[in-house]
Amino acid sequence: MPGENLSRDEARERAALLSVDGYDVSLDVRSATGDAQGDGPRTFRSVTTIRFRCNEPGASSFADLIAPSVTAVSLNGRDLDPSEVFDGSRIALEDLAGDNELVVDAQCAYSRTGEGLHRFVDPEDGEVYLYTQYEPADSRRVFAGFEQPDLKAPFRFEVRAPEDWTVWSNGAGERADGVWRFAETKPISTYITCVVAGPYHYVTDSYERVFEDGTRLEIPLGAMCRKGLAPHFDADDVFLVTKQGLDFFHDHFDHPYPFGKYDQAFVPEYNLGAMENPGLVTFREEFIFRGKVTRASYEGRANVILHEMAHMWFGDLVTMEWWDDLWLKESFADFMGAFSLVGATRFTDGWITFANRRKAWAYRADQLPSTHPVTADIRDLQDAKLNFDGITYAKGASVLKQLVAYVGQDAFLEGARRYFKRHAYGNTRLGDLLSVLEETSGRDMAAWARSWLQTAGVNSLTPQVLLSAEGRVDELAVVQEAAESHPELRPHRVAIGLYRRTGEGSLERYARAEVDVDGPRTVVAELAGAEAPELVLVNDDDLTYCKTRFDETSLATLRDHLGALTDPLARALCWSALWNMTRDALLPARDFVGLVLRFAGRESDIGVLQMLHAWANSALTHYAAPDWRQAGGRLLGEGALRELRDAVPGSEQQLAWARFFAAVASEGAGLRLLRGLLEGTEKIDGLDVDQELRWAFLEPLTAHGAADEGMLAAELARDDTASGKRHQVRCLAARPSAAVKAQAWAQVVESDALSNALVEATIAGFEQASQRELIAPYAQKYFAAIERVWSERSIQIGMEVVRGLFPSLRDSQDTLDATDAWLSAHEDAAPALRRLVLEARDDLARALRGQACDAAAAAGR
Repeated sequence: MPGENLSRDEARERAALLSVDGYDVSLDVRSATGDAQGDGPRTFRSVTTIRFRCNEPGASSFADLIAPSVTAVSLNGRDLDPSEVFDGSRIALEDLAGDNELVVDAQCAYSRTGEGLHRFVDPEDGEVYLYTQYEPADSRRVFAGFEQPDLKAPFRFEVRAPEDWTVWSNGAGERADGVWRFAETKPISTYITCVVAGPYHYVTDSYERVFEDGTRLEIPLGAMCRKGLAPHFDADDVFLVTKQGLDFFHDHFDHPYPFGKYDQAFVPEYNLGAMENPGLVTFREEFIFRGKVTRASYEGRANVILHEMAHMWFGDLVTMEWWDDLWLKESFADFMGAFSLVGATRFTDGWITFANRRKAWAYRADQLPSTHPVTADIRDLQDAKLNFDGITYAKGASVLKQLVAYVGQDAFLEGARRYFKRHAYGNTRLGDLLSVLEETSGRDMAAWARSWLQTAGVNSLTPQVLLSAEGRVDELAVVQEAAESHPELRPHRVAIGLYRRTGEGSLERYARAEVDVDGPRTVVAELAGAEAPELVLVNDDDLTYCKTRFDETSLATLRDHLGALTDPLARALCWSALWNMTRDALLPARDFVGLVLRFAGRESDIGVLQMLHAWANSALTHYAAPDWRQAGGRLLGEGALRELRDAVPGSEQQLAWARFFAAVASEGAGLRLLRGLLEGTEKIDGLDVDQELRWAFLEPLTAHGAADEGMLAAELARDDTASGKRHQVRCLAARPSAAVKAQAWAQVVESDALSNALVEATIAGFEQASQRELIAPYAQKYFAAIERVWSERSIQIGMEVVRGLFPSLRDSQDTLDATDAWLSAHEDAAPALRRLVLEARDDLARALRGQACDAAAAAGR
């Protein structure tokens, strides 16, 4: 990664000097098929012509390009010596004129890491598939350019590809004389240009809209995937959600979709969930479901489709000036994804998922040492890469939900409409959005922004209840606290709900007040005189972003009656609060596991249920006292099997419990049942053990030594696909053998032969909670290797290795001390690398505190 970084200061200097009139990019990817090209990387030809202006003639600047070689460079008709002007990541541009034309002819490398132009060979049929992925700065791996979001320009692409391929880009395309040529785009940033090429399976549809003034809009729709996934591709549902989203955003944004066609490509070995390239959105192909999945999976896919669609306005039409204001696109898209999901699709409970899943991501990120304000300080591209995190996405979206409660939905949406019209095809900063919101709401947005956007950390809200002699509420107050490291107490618009059990035993809300909480203690006068509550839920309806705490009476009620809560959102909020208490070492892990075992079987929301399964497993793996793990695992296995057998045959609850049972099965009877289900000698009524579930059963069998390499080879023969290969690689690395672990380590750390998807699969198999002692020797090797890995590998692979192989399962003070020693000895290491290690250290320290809490609770009983 050396020499590939770009600082904010450099970007600002270049933006002040240059403006770009347009790009012509010509790619020749016919080399993607056929034999490899010798010993070096497989390459393709890239010819870029950039027309740009310089407001200081005679000045110098540079263009960005990462390529194995450059054949020719021409500036204003003057040939430059590539060996003199190209250093591997930049092309020096001297003595610029007022109007300039730069032509760069280069040999660029196909990617195997999902960065730049990724080349994938399908093991099922040998077909080759290409797609590009650039955010934040990888278009320079495909064509020469000015790689920063505020130097927008129109793009014209042309692509030469194998005869039997189809090629797509941002604009509509046609093939003539063996060349695919695409319509010029609107002015867009380099990182959202896109090319997809190969023998993709392609389905079409169209969207039509007639506006009130009689204007008619027609948008051609397309959706594609690998041919091998075509039998599983439910394009009709993708198109349904797409049309519902387009209707919703047209209703609310008063700005027609601005980019012509709307293609959606589901591509292999994708590092992200999706990417909002205008006119050609790319998604990870795992959103095409090869087996039976729950409603939560379809809801998750719909949310991502809508999130990316919101970017067509927030991010593509109007783009942040620099990555400091990444939230101007990601926070809005995350919020709008949930907002439109609930408002336009069949997934009307989307705010429950938001409260339970997205906010959990935000709460974790906001308590890490790397937490940052929503508007972050992004010094360079490595900072930018790491800031696609829970703060920028989920906390930012939560803050926007609070903003809607603060200014009102109508004022918020009117502000968005003015923002689009005022800054269409331009770049903005924080102040540009705040100014329109002040106009539409009449509120002081500067004070709100200081508290919510420009400070870090999460507040905790705890109820205090004083009862009168008559047993009614004499005073109810909300106490707000903040961490010492981030002491900001924010203004919160919250709802406080009071709950009691009914005669039928259900726990229901009987009183509610919506108030502004500000400062360390706020009295809620509206609830004085109410009947004494059994449960007080601060942040009922999930209006604000905070950690909810409970008074002693409320916590006791939840321990005994959590399953009696009838409102699914209130129940999800309580589960989330209890999980935060577990992570904060306020609730013993075994107590959380006990609550899941007692009440999760009553959970009606399938997404919440699956989240509870993940949390319970994490509680056992990381926060339970080590001497209770075996007993806790046995309890989870027995409880999961009980719920699996009791679930309605064929239901999604049955499927969720089957997957959870596989995740926690660790002893003879459970493993024998899994093997029997695989071999057909055991059966659970209604449970269809499809191919994806077979792999889910095989991993624990392999990890516990109950399945060998031969079984995995046979399963791959049964499922000889790209997905099957990833599953097999993960299972192979999960085998309980020192030789296996050494081989997996070498494949990931010492070699770059594996693609990004297989690196991820190998790491996932290597890290098995049941194999702590087996992988213990790699703690020392990890600290010896990570700086070299970071310097030699791409940032994506570097992140996978540094995060994925941190010795978190060697959860002891020794590991914490080793981490501190590495940090002390590497104060001058790359800031992004140090951030990853600091985050892993914090997770480990939190786990040790949780284990101490769990052990102390057990000792005191």
